[in-house]
Amino acid sequence: MDYCRGAVYTIVLFLLLYHTSFSDVMVTLCLWLVFILLSGGIHLDGLIDASDAYFSYQDVNKRLDIMQDPRVGAFGVLSVIVFLSVRFVILYELTTLATAWTFPMILLVPFLGKMLLGIYLQLLPAARNHGMAHFFKQGTSRLNLPIYGFYVIMTGIVIALLYVELLLCYLILISSMVVFGYINSGKIKKHFGGISGDTLGASSEGMELVLWIVMWLLHSFAMV
Repeated sequence: MDYCRGAVYTIVLFLLLYHTSFSDVMVTLCLWLVFILLSGGIHLDGLIDASDAYFSYQDVNKRLDIMQDPRVGAFGVLSVIVFLSVRFVILYELTTLATAWTFPMILLVPFLGKMLLGIYLQLLPAARNHGMAHFFKQGTSRLNLPIYGFYVIMTGIVIALLYVELLLCYLILISSMVVFGYINSGKIKKHFGGISGDTLGASSEGMELVLWIVMWLLHSFAMV
């Protein structure tokens, strides 16, 4: 799964917070840039294209054509600016509120975000009979969903063994993923006719942002 990326985020935040004299703003900026560098910007590109298509208010076929257009529209630019700004602010808040248990929780965000993409590939139709989403759907297996369930259960067991009070936070994150995933899947099918590389990238970025916001709320209410 995607624990490796979460581990990088955790290590970077820990080193910057406790082994440098950087201010919280600089720590946040470094972490914010790491997010972009590790994804290579490919998911942000999907967010831009999907936003241009979604806010065009055209029919499904026209939206799919817009996502294939290499040009960037105004809605795509506005969407990525708002998205990155919100992510920076949430990361800053988490940096200032960080506790010892913030770090293991960070591991979960990329893990759950990428799990959502795997579930979409398994359950949702492809918008086109070609392209990235169609290609990856051919490689999916019926075993994927049970494997995801196994990962979720084993992660919960490990968290319960380490610090049982953190289990509620984990369940809240899982519930947030389920709710967002269900609502978002309906919009994908309605407005795009199915998944594509762009809608998967946008979904990944959106899911992770929702989870970061949930983590911030958990810290704000002293649950972490």
